[in-house]
Amino acid sequence: MKKYIFGCLLVSALTGCKSNLPEIKPTLITEKTPFDTDDPAIWVNKSNPEQSIVFGTDKDEVNGGVYAFNLDGKIIKDKSITGLSYPNNVDIEYGFALNDSTQIDIMMFTEREKHQIRLYSIPDMTPLDNGGFPVFEDETDLELRRPMGISIYKNPENNKTYAIVGRKKGPTEGYLYQYELSANMNTVAAKLVRKFGTFSGTKEIEAIVVDDALGHVYYSDEGIGVRKFYADPAKGDSQISIFGEGRFKDDIEGIALATYNTGEGFLIISNQQDHSFNIFKRGDNTFVKTLNLGTIETDGCDVTTEALGSKFPNGLFVSMNDEKDFFFHSLDSLKLR
Repeated sequence: MKKYIFGCLLVSALTGCKSNLPEIKPTLITEKTPFDTDDPAIWVNKSNPEQSIVFGTDKDEVNGGVYAFNLDGKIIKDKSITGLSYPNNVDIEYGFALNDSTQIDIMMFTEREKHQIRLYSIPDMTPLDNGGFPVFEDETDLELRRPMGISIYKNPENNKTYAIVGRKKGPTEGYLYQYELSANMNTVAAKLVRKFGTFSGTKEIEAIVVDDALGHVYYSDEGIGVRKFYADPAKGDSQISIFGEGRFKDDIEGIALATYNTGEGFLIISNQQDHSFNIFKRGDNTFVKTLNLGTIETDGCDVTTEALGSKFPNGLFVSMNDEKDFFFHSLDSLKLR
């Protein structure tokens, strides 16, 4: 196996360069999945935080899965979903009104090769989508109907809940579709409410995250920068800003949003080909620093600032690693504040 130097530490030719920053070791690394990890989402168990679950997608066209991990990084078989056709990205929202008297936590993920998004209640893992919600249905070219990124937005003013979905390929305008989720007597429907989002035409758009409280949606235009729009359709489709240009080596990927009770917050964004993460402030999106967390070619990541027991007393950061697993870092180790 050949080794070489290309502006960073000596590493194998199979993985390419790793950032030459000091490595922050993970608290733990999860069990491996069978195929190809991509994106995690953290579900915080409000009544028993030590029983919180990290869900992570594993891509395969026939037997892909969304695997559930406990906080020891072990797979929880009865909470995992398998037999999926290329599950790509996953997200979680709390307090979805299933009917007048029932609120539940939900998980959504994209199933790329079936051109649909899936909806489950958690932690009981009950499907709520009658097999899946088709997306990008108005596209006649099937290549334009293959979903990748997903993020859930819950408007704090009216509690309306939306899925914002990206795809493998798309136009320079209207790359993202936004679907309103509505429930009636335990049946959930997804209705297209708008198409928005500028695309540079370089690479693709996958990573999406929504700041519910401030009403912003961020997404990685992978070859250019991170774009910021309003999440509420009523506030229009104009871009608020773009940032991060010139700070990424290649492939701007996963985005995680860490928020604190003080209103302070940080965007943690994967600099995939540099095997590092760039940190930006929540409000004005100014650059803070770059971190090397030891992962290889990270696609997706997620974070919570809530206490999750003795291992993660001040929060947890989870990132995909290109060796069929996920890294768990105690949020303290990132020294965001």
